Amino acid sequence: MPRRRTVVAVAATLVVLAPLGWFWQQSLVPDGLSAMDMGYADYGGGPAMPAGHHHAGVGELKPVADRAADVSVRLVARSERFEIPGRGSMAGYTLNHTSPGPQITAKQGDLVEVTLVNESVPDGMTLHWHGVDVPAAEDGVAGVTQDAVLPGQTFTYRFVAVDAGTYWYHSHQVSHEQVKKGLYGVLVISPGTTDVVAAVHTYDKIRTVNGGYGERRVAGAPTVRLRLINTDNGPMAAWVDGAGYKVIAVDGTAVNAPTPVEGKAVLVTAGGRIDLEITLPSKAVRIGLGGGPTTLVIGEGDAPAGPEPADRVDLLSYGTPAALPFDPATADRHFEYRIGRRPGFFDGKPGLWWTINGHQFPDVPMFMVTEGDVVTMTLKNTSGQVHPMHLHGHHVLVLSRDGTRATGSPWWTDSLNVEDDETYEIAFLADNPGIWMDHCHNLPHAAQGLVTHLMYEGVTTPFRLNGPNKNQPE
Repeated sequence: MPRRRTVVAVAATLVVLAPLGWFWQQSLVPDGLSAMDMGYADYGGGPAMPAGHHHAGVGELKPVADRAADVSVRLVARSERFEIPGRGSMAGYTLNHTSPGPQITAKQGDLVEVTLVNESVPDGMTLHWHGVDVPAAEDGVAGVTQDAVLPGQTFTYRFVAVDAGTYWYHSHQVSHEQVKKGLYGVLVISPGTTDVVAAVHTYDKIRTVNGGYGERRVAGAPTVRLRLINTDNGPMAAWVDGAGYKVIAVDGTAVNAPTPVEGKAVLVTAGGRIDLEITLPSKAVRIGLGGGPTTLVIGEGDAPAGPEPADRVDLLSYGTPAALPFDPATADRHFEYRIGRRPGFFDGKPGLWWTINGHQFPDVPMFMVTEGDVVTMTLKNTSGQVHPMHLHGHHVLVLSRDGTRATGSPWWTDSLNVEDDETYEIAFLADNPGIWMDHCHNLPHAAQGLVTHLMYEGVTTPFRLNGPNKNQPE
């Protein structure tokens, strides 16, 4: 009888453990995985691609090779301690011995050339030009568009600054760690003479603006253009104490006929940028940056300080409608991007993990398009948390939120704040061939699998996750 009970107990244990072992094994992300082999192809109701058709390798999608650079920058990345003005020093990563790295400025139409030298960032790194619709070879995503640049290696990026606006750059190798620890900087295309930049970044729970902690001050002018940049992982409310403002650009794209705003905050999602036009009164104004001690004062003398306004600017209805470059009603493909969460294993680790259309990374949909397609997409979030969604290489047009149609200026964005239980309809033109990440810019979420790709017909990549360069884009 004891022997029989033992056999039964072992059998019962196997019944329980065998499925767990199978799920554990299925969750492992294969070493050397290619973006082309992830998940399953979703054609969005459009035609499938001809088998074997080859358009270009992602490395071939570059700007004109024989044109001289108008702006040349050399950035040397190091692992070292650096100073946070107002707070002290911390260990992290720098570019040219500073964090944030040097601000890069260019005129619209300039060819920008940036040489990255990795002196001592141990895991390797890249540079991604967040919000700039660069050619695919210049996108800076380890394992997708290039290999990580290891210590002692150099990589040169070249792209034409086609669209004026506010952008930023950051590493896209182990990005959830490297960005937080300092590998980022500001990029402004066609700056004006009265620009003020406010790049908000949190280093190990220390919120900073332009790399400094606490109240930071800059000179004013009768009218200034404030370029707000949120480099953190979550959304940030920003407001102006002491003056009204206009929202004049979102994610590098001008707002059509902006109207005056009084007593409201504006939401800047993770990765996003908002440009405000502020007419300064006779005294200084204070920019609230999500609350807390770190603020930006523009102008001389005392500046008022108030709480975050209860109301916010709604970009769905702000500004005035304008003509669109394509008709979303005649879309060639329509995709669904449904964000959820479920218990299970991810790369062998138990937990509560993100899903896309019910699937976990890497078994997620690959959104397949042909150059020239008009694409619409439904973004639906039922995961319990907010997600700032970022599509590389493209700006998308917001059509609706929770069934309410957009009625204001065309809302073009590359970083869209999708709250829990929200649904957005967006559209874009597939006009930039490549393999493009489409992921949550709460970077730890992306590292936990909230990432997929937009794939163009016939575009291939030789790069792989892990491998000799240990490519880990998130």
